[in-house]
Amino acid sequence: MFFDRAKAYVEGGAGGDGIVAFRRAKHQPKGGPAGGNGGRGGHVWAVVNPALNTLHSLRKQVHHRAGKGGRGGGTSKQGAQGADRRVEVPPGTLIRDADTHARLADLTREGQQACVARGGRGGKGNAAFRGPRRQAPRLAENGEPGEARWIELELKLVAEVGIVGAPNAGKSTFIRRVSAARPAVADYPFTTLVPNLGVVEFDHRQRVFVDVPGLVEGAHEGVGLGLEFLRHVERTRLLVHLLDGAAADPLAEMRMIENELRRYSPALDAKPRVIALNKTDLPQARAWQSAAAQVCQAAGRPFHAVSAATGENVQPLLYALDELLQALPLDPDVTDLDRLAIAPYAADRSFQVQALQPGAWRIESRSLERMAVMTNWDYYESALRFQRILAAWGIRDALQRRGVAEGDSVFIADLELIWGFDNVTE
Repeated sequence: MFFDRAKAYVEGGAGGDGIVAFRRAKHQPKGGPAGGNGGRGGHVWAVVNPALNTLHSLRKQVHHRAGKGGRGGGTSKQGAQGADRRVEVPPGTLIRDADTHARLADLTREGQQACVARGGRGGKGNAAFRGPRRQAPRLAENGEPGEARWIELELKLVAEVGIVGAPNAGKSTFIRRVSAARPAVADYPFTTLVPNLGVVEFDHRQRVFVDVPGLVEGAHEGVGLGLEFLRHVERTRLLVHLLDGAAADPLAEMRMIENELRRYSPALDAKPRVIALNKTDLPQARAWQSAAAQVCQAAGRPFHAVSAATGENVQPLLYALDELLQALPLDPDVTDLDRLAIAPYAADRSFQVQALQPGAWRIESRSLERMAVMTNWDYYESALRFQRILAAWGIRDALQRRGVAEGDSVFIADLELIWGFDNVTE
């Protein structure tokens, strides 16, 4: 079965915890802080595998988690970095955040990969907090949780030439004729239920063709199979509109398909295309050849009359398509990077104070929530450091202006703190 949509859960590894430790060596009774930092958690990467052509593997395995970072060690040893997780996808995979629908990556070629869930930072050990005014700090950070999200993956096949037309126009017969692809062929509409890729050789060059299930009137609104698969020709550089020469009125079908392409996507409608009247081995098709050529000439569309069944005039059409492709400018890739960089952590000090009820407050701030999770509340100095952060960011003043009182509960993410002016307890 052809799977071109999938949904997956990705989670970066948590960072390792920093530790509190001091040097204990001979003749060094006060050796100073030596607690190492925790290692970074692993990232989850979406990686292009050109051997894949569907998203079937992601239907079988939905959850993908990277490795956790290692805990810091004594003598300022850095914790081990968590193992990255690779999620292989076929070329042409578009990845979005399932909640926000923001585009995370558009991977079109071999070698590209993008981070879809970032690993958490390792927590600092007490050696990192040593300074002129604090020679023996007794505090360390917890590792940061990894980024976690549901992602939606959509496959848009990467091909240079897209073949469109009405049901039973002979698209599958054509792609069988010009390539090694072997889609099902039968004398009834909608024999093709999934897109078919075929590689065509041109004097030591290769061109990738794709044919999609036949289009019917209303395809842009989901009638038939058109809406489900038209996106697979959105990446193509050139379209071949194959007309059914055995139809009652091939020109009426041509106008219908052109209208559906235009209403589905202006960008798709703007693609260069060649009109090819198929089945010229049949008398009724030959009878339409002159009229079809005149209509295409008036519209400025290149026209060819072929028979995919017998191969008549197919080779001249292929050479004409190759010449057009050589003359067309290459579409720039969505990204010029083979490895999409991981965005740095934003230094965002914005926050909102919300009154929940008398004696209860909530602080909304993603940056502060990360700091709260990374604070190791087992150490008194860690609580004092968190208080200093609240003061430096202006959060303490904002709460006091809103009327916070000693003993009130202050919620930060899942953490509940009891407000006090001299100390903070969990």
